[in-house]
Amino acid sequence: MHVRGEPVSDQNIFVIGLDDANVPTLQRVPGAERCRFHGLLTMDELQVGEVSVAGLLEKAQEVLDNFDGSIDAIVGYWDFPVSTLIPLLSERYGTRSTNLESVVKCEHKYWSRLEQQKVITEHPRFGRVDLDSEDPKPPEGVRFPMWLKPALSYSSELAFGVKNEEEFRAAVAEIREGISRVGRPFEYILDQLELPPEMEGVGGQVCLAEEAISGIQVAVEGYVHNGEVTVYGTLDSINYPDSSSFLRHQYPSALPEPVVRRLRDVSERVMRQIGMDSATFSIEYFYDPQTDEINLLEINPRHSQSHAELFEYVDGVPNHHCMLSLALGEDPALPDGAGPYERAAKWYFRWFADGVVHSVPTQQEIDRIEQEIPGVQLHMVPEEGQRLSRMPEQDSYSFELAQIFTGGDSEEDMREKYDRCVGALSHVLTATAPGNEAEQNAG
Repeated sequence: MHVRGEPVSDQNIFVIGLDDANVPTLQRVPGAERCRFHGLLTMDELQVGEVSVAGLLEKAQEVLDNFDGSIDAIVGYWDFPVSTLIPLLSERYGTRSTNLESVVKCEHKYWSRLEQQKVITEHPRFGRVDLDSEDPKPPEGVRFPMWLKPALSYSSELAFGVKNEEEFRAAVAEIREGISRVGRPFEYILDQLELPPEMEGVGGQVCLAEEAISGIQVAVEGYVHNGEVTVYGTLDSINYPDSSSFLRHQYPSALPEPVVRRLRDVSERVMRQIGMDSATFSIEYFYDPQTDEINLLEINPRHSQSHAELFEYVDGVPNHHCMLSLALGEDPALPDGAGPYERAAKWYFRWFADGVVHSVPTQQEIDRIEQEIPGVQLHMVPEEGQRLSRMPEQDSYSFELAQIFTGGDSEEDMREKYDRCVGALSHVLTATAPGNEAEQNAG
């Protein structure tokens, strides 16, 4: 699928899982006029049902083998299987990418913890849960409250916070039921690697238990270029009150500069240990201001496409620039503070119960809201008639109705814009709870 018009450019960029929302963002990257972007594999092929990595590779290779032109870069900004397809295809077609092992060391949560503990202490106590046991128990030394999660999952799917043995058993039952959807195809990837002794027999369908950590959630974005680790941004992640679901991501972080420097140092040590190169990364942390402790939550072997607008609002360039530049062997550095706003945020407008969506705003209604409120972009998540619990990539406790991007000169400015957007959406977005005939406002 060609998403740029004439004239034909001199660099062909294949984007695995290219989606409509990111097309205009990619086209705003500096130098994009020299590029022609091609979609490679659809989001349905990549995420719906149980994924076959071998099947996806075959489909992608058929497209690339039949392409009449140069293949200058193969990129992507999604988690598994996109993150692992990139190095496999790049090796075959001679494009730039980090190696497969470095990606899997990030994606496989248990292997990632084993690597982290070799160079840092800033992580929670963790261990494996024996899903084959008739009566699984928490790992020795890991205390309640804790989180249970598969070694690999989409967007916190099958991740459960548990406070006692009863909740532990219920979470294990759900994870057992659903772990194979992603875990089984992940084992295909593990088979491509020579695993270290500590990973022998672990596989892709493993459940990890980690002691719960708390504080301010922070995301660190960066890249590795010619072996040098660069952190280009730190963002705060703020949850809804009394919930583990995100309310907003905010850039730049409001944490004190000494804490930001420590986050940068931990990130650099971990990424050097992982062995990544020619690639972007995003690492999630918790910082507890009461104890001054930092704890690493997880490493993502890709930049966050959901933060692209935030960097564009503040730095003037979407963070897709780093991904594309690395793939083309060019300077991946972002300008600092060259955007129109001091701060930016991505807000998640959510419902915390199942429901059926009866109406969503038209594009004309969305355009009107964006025109009336400067520095705002809206992305609707559900489709009309959709059952919220059937939407893909939702966490275990809530459902996204809309993603609202705001740029402003202060946090108060951004919050006022968000509240105005929610108020405007309340007139055009409606849903009902299952079995409830009376239509009610989604807000």
